Amino acid sequence: MTSADLPSAVAWLDAHTDFEAQSPNRQALPTLDRIRELMKLTGAPHEAYPSIHITGTNGKGSTAAMATALIGAMGLSVGTYTSPNLSRVNERIARNGEPIDDDAFCTVLESLRQLEELMDARPTRFELLTAAAFVTFADEAVDVAVIEVGLGGRWDCTNVVDGDVCVLTNVSFDHTEVLGPTLEDIARDKSGIFKEGSRVVIGERDPFLVALLHNAAERAGAAEVQLRDRDFSCPVNRLAVGGRLIDVITPLATHRELLLPLHGAHQGDNASCALSAVEALFGSALSDQVVAEAFGALVVPGRLEVVGRHPLVVVDGAHNVAGMQALARALAEEFIVDGTARAIVGMLVGRDPVAMLEPLRSAGVREVTACMPDSPRALPAETVAESARALGMTASVVEAPADALTSALAGADPADRLVVCGSLYVVADARRVLPGGPS
Repeated sequence: MTSADLPSAVAWLDAHTDFEAQSPNRQALPTLDRIRELMKLTGAPHEAYPSIHITGTNGKGSTAAMATALIGAMGLSVGTYTSPNLSRVNERIARNGEPIDDDAFCTVLESLRQLEELMDARPTRFELLTAAAFVTFADEAVDVAVIEVGLGGRWDCTNVVDGDVCVLTNVSFDHTEVLGPTLEDIARDKSGIFKEGSRVVIGERDPFLVALLHNAAERAGAAEVQLRDRDFSCPVNRLAVGGRLIDVITPLATHRELLLPLHGAHQGDNASCALSAVEALFGSALSDQVVAEAFGALVVPGRLEVVGRHPLVVVDGAHNVAGMQALARALAEEFIVDGTARAIVGMLVGRDPVAMLEPLRSAGVREVTACMPDSPRALPAETVAESARALGMTASVVEAPADALTSALAGADPADRLVVCGSLYVVADARRVLPGGPS
């Protein structure tokens, strides 16, 4: 197949049940049967390479990008599977940081289309994408795969992988309708990726949850458990020109004065998880040169990404309360402006808009343009606007995210600050209208 077949291949993919567009609920029977059958039909490609398996409420994508960069800087070939995508679905499946090309994507989807006819039950869209990633990585003979969990852990279809290293970045409230109403429920679900013989890296700080996760790793038969602030840490995390200057301590080394060209102090935490995970995978410390090269060239689109200067425009995929709090801390520390602080915000259903907007208000945002993500699960823009007004902010409604940003830019002074947030869908749409953004 060639790239000319891409529209029909994507249309076939999109015709499958898409839980990203309509989340499963507790009545949906969790099962790994379909993905296991796909793995059997494709020859168990997920067993062809060592892997780092990453879960957590926030920071999974950034941690995956950092682990990918570190492995690549060692001169190895690395496959990376992440979700969701910002502009094109190909982004989810990458080799050495480059998304799968259209021809290869069409070819792997066509092979899965033929195999689907042999299956007992129709797979979901995410299961097909996951299978496509695992097949691609086996065909490309990658040295290592970095796999980001889609949702939760235990019942996520990526969990057919037995991660050589399993990373849990943190635990906070998100997807409670699926994972459970309490943080303990969420932590237990995410700990489902811990496997016998795996090395487990736990980035969570809450003592109760850490104990729960540690016990879960031991029950799973993990070969090693690394805990934040006991075995690894980021003791120095300072503001620097264009990002952060950090020190990272791992069980195997101390890495000092690393330039991390990403905004937000939380990226130092993600960096310590990623570096500890990669060193655990290889069982040896990485050289300072490798780490500096990997981190120095990092780009993580859609995560506190500066996409305009006059006015300052920042886009961030924060989509839950913990993410908005991290965004607010970064705005207050790194993005102080003389003008008005404005926000373009859209959310999905299941979010508490007041709780989501409160951190922005505390960071000085006074004007909100509410919009709607391009998703069947979009929260009405007027609901977001009403919540902003209840917090004492000025609010208007422009439903399309791209139009909302265009409108906000038209009314902004060069000294103002605009932040686009609330959902990666909003960020993706907004980036398309910016100079140099994806088409």
